[in-house]
Amino acid sequence: MEVFIIIVLAVICFILLMKVLALRSDAGKIERSFGKILSEDTNNLITMTAHDSRMRSLAGSINTELRHLREEKNKYYHGNVELSNAITNISHDLRTPLTAIIGYLDMMGKTDSIEKIKGYLPIIAKRAESMKQLTEELFSYSIDYSNADAEVEREELVLNQVLEDSILGYYSVLSEKGMKLEVDITENKIIRPLNRTYMSRIFSNLLNNAVKYSDGDLKICLKDDGDIIFSNSAASLKGIDAEQLFDRFYTVEAARSSTGLGLSIVKLLVERQGGEILSNLAEGRLTITISFKS
Repeated sequence: MEVFIIIVLAVICFILLMKVLALRSDAGKIERSFGKILSEDTNNLITMTAHDSRMRSLAGSINTELRHLREEKNKYYHGNVELSNAITNISHDLRTPLTAIIGYLDMMGKTDSIEKIKGYLPIIAKRAESMKQLTEELFSYSIDYSNADAEVEREELVLNQVLEDSILGYYSVLSEKGMKLEVDITENKIIRPLNRTYMSRIFSNLLNNAVKYSDGDLKICLKDDGDIIFSNSAASLKGIDAEQLFDRFYTVEAARSSTGLGLSIVKLLVERQGGEILSNLAEGRLTITISFKS
């Protein structure tokens, strides 16, 4: 009987020893795989053929963290590229009006002609206004993106009125540009729980975008279902993916007076309020559609 017990214990010990050795082997494989993945910077994941559920779970958890690590690395990389491009664009956009201002001030210092000086002043004022707009857009970017997780204050807004007010505010600019404006706003009140400041900014940026890119026309529509549509011909955007216009700091050469933040901020503010924004560029016509579910 004692011999039988000894044999059973020996078998159990042997099984446990083999189990420990197998676990050590699996742990070694995980360690080597993990080290290789980190050192070679590959997209591979840890492959585990072990029968032990805990080791497979460990490998799965490590793979999950590796995926998160790669996502964060990609965000960091693309963020650096984006920041580099942004600095290049912003430097160019700020340098251009600043150089012009310095040049005209220099010419003013070299002339005693009142008429020439009077002619230079409006040009300097226009360039200074351009710089002011650029700095305001950059300030808007820092505010809007740094508060991405903040709670949105809402009220029951009548979109018809907010849209009409925004159009009236831009009417002089549109007229100065000689743009043909067509407005089709439903007579039914479209009421949504939204942020008034956000909506004013959205409409303002969309109108400003039309001033930059439109070939001379703009159609604005508020439909019975609440969809808001801005549409204009835009030959300068030929060959461009319409979705690119929502990228931060993306600019089109035809509109170099902009940081490219306008539509990016529009997208951010629409989505922050639970809305959806879509763009389409077909046959030289850009259409931007915004919808907020009732």
